[in-house]
Amino acid sequence: MPETHVRRRAALRTSLRERDLDALLVVDLRNVRYLTGFTGSNAAVLLSAENDEKTVFCTDGRYLTQSSRQVPDLERLIDRPCAPALAKVTADRNLGRTGFESHRVTVDELDVLAEQAGKVELVRAAGLVEELRIVKDDAEIEALRMACAAADRALADLVAHGGLRPGRTEREVARELETRMLDYGAAGPSFESIVAAGANSAIPHHRPTDAELATGDLVKLDFGALVDGYHSDMTRTFVLGAPADWQRELYDLVAAAQAAGRAALRPGVPVADVDAAARGVVEAAGRGSEFLHGLGHGVGLEIHEAPSLARTGEGRLAAGMAVTVEPGVYLSGKGGVRIEDTLVVRDGDPELLTLTTKQLVVV
Repeated sequence: MPETHVRRRAALRTSLRERDLDALLVVDLRNVRYLTGFTGSNAAVLLSAENDEKTVFCTDGRYLTQSSRQVPDLERLIDRPCAPALAKVTADRNLGRTGFESHRVTVDELDVLAEQAGKVELVRAAGLVEELRIVKDDAEIEALRMACAAADRALADLVAHGGLRPGRTEREVARELETRMLDYGAAGPSFESIVAAGANSAIPHHRPTDAELATGDLVKLDFGALVDGYHSDMTRTFVLGAPADWQRELYDLVAAAQAAGRAALRPGVPVADVDAAARGVVEAAGRGSEFLHGLGHGVGLEIHEAPSLARTGEGRLAAGMAVTVEPGVYLSGKGGVRIEDTLVVRDGDPELLTLTTKQLVVV
């Protein structure tokens, strides 16, 4: 997608000019990928505020062939480490004010960059690429669709083949779920899958153990697939055997809160208001203290990225943002429910990417 990367770099140049920067040193590999398409493990970019002809991509000799294929349209420097090598380029070209990703560069690394840059002024420029990444383009949304589809299909197969049954351990279920995502085109899981049974389902970020699933358990699965560098995120909660009244009531409450959160996803809405829409449902039921986390977060090249749908979240939604909506209510020592979708904010209704049913499934 060379034209996609050209457009992204052009948009970033607008930000550089607004800040009176001559260039930006990009060292975060996810941002390098966003701007160039490069997927290797070592690279940096010195993006010129003027044009691509003066932009330099750097990687090391391991990636000679890969970089020539993935980044054919930029000047290429083969060196290591990349960031200091590009800092020296700023000195050689006398770039007066060069921004750097201060949220990714350590104090020690900055000392090295400053030494190589000489008289060039290095300017803190945190989050400039991330600001662009908040709103996804068509290529990114398609990757997210594929990631969500891989997760949906894996879960459907897991359930259809009896993967959720008494006697299996949380670890066994997690391992099978992740394997099935690979079968459907994922490069790997988005993060360590959460499988939490019984009382463990009341722990929001429980890590799978050798605990066995048992009849009567709530079983919470929070997982996602990684496709083309993009992460999906979904949570579904099941019950093994006929649900108790308290389990159904808890599930219905979380489902109502999740529906309220999804309905609030509209361009221009403050992100804190989206959290409030879902949280208000839980608080009205007297369980506000058992909703232990924010409502959701952005997803993309990172599993957690801006915007933050939380009480403390800042900013407003915009069309093209990809976010999760994931309320949960957790009864310590007893069990918990979380329901989570990945969605894209649209001018009308949001686009739902995770399509697995949100009805309470009894297995």
